Amino acid sequence: MSLNSLITDWRGRRVWIVGASSGIGEGLATALLARGARVALSARRADALEKMAAAHGEQALAIPLDVTDAAAVAPALLRVLSAWGGVDLVVLCSGTHQPVRAWDLDAGEARRLVDVNINGVFNCLAPVVQQLLQQRAGGVAVVSSVAGYGGLPTALVYGATKAALINIAETLYLDLAPRGINVYMINPGFVKTPLTDRNTFGMPALISVEDAAKAIIVGFECGDFEIHFPKRFTRWLKLLRLLPYRWYFALVHKGTGL
Repeated sequence: MSLNSLITDWRGRRVWIVGASSGIGEGLATALLARGARVALSARRADALEKMAAAHGEQALAIPLDVTDAAAVAPALLRVLSAWGGVDLVVLCSGTHQPVRAWDLDAGEARRLVDVNINGVFNCLAPVVQQLLQQRAGGVAVVSSVAGYGGLPTALVYGATKAALINIAETLYLDLAPRGINVYMINPGFVKTPLTDRNTFGMPALISVEDAAKAIIVGFECGDFEIHFPKRFTRWLKLLRLLPYRWYFALVHKGTGL
């Protein structure tokens, strides 16, 4: 049984993607525009957004936004509402990544990652949830990561922020689903993006942003709560997390070589 309502047609659907200038957000925006959705594109890089929007005319709307600026989110949402009269789906995929081992931990860098990956989501959720409740319809998707399933080498800060997002998405569902609001938790495995290009280790089951976008859209259409991919990798991680710590730690060390 689906935990969210099904999506059978993207034509004319109003989607706001926060974090649309590169990576998964850009791939998802491109795929949804091809399916006929109207897509509002937000990120800090105004030039990239304007270029994408210009190629799609009135179907796309460029709205530059820095998610760490809490005061800027409500005006950005208002631009979406002014243009389209409402919003059907908000996808929060802004985020950053920096590999960190315990001996390289820098508190200032950690705060920067937390500010973007966690506080940025809260900054967006505050006005977005109020709008969806007012509409009594629509949905919000939080892009986390399988790095949030359990501790992994190099993910000392990044993994912690993604674990927080998993908890946030679960709690959002408990609060909002009874009120008719769809909530999605997106947990990608390794996707080839400028962020994962920073990794210095082998990334199993690495997929393209195009394949990631397809998996996300299928999850939306099926009404899934958790959308995780590629399943040949993510299912093993879910199973790994069920093991006793002695086995978990040993297998993670063996699997990563770190």
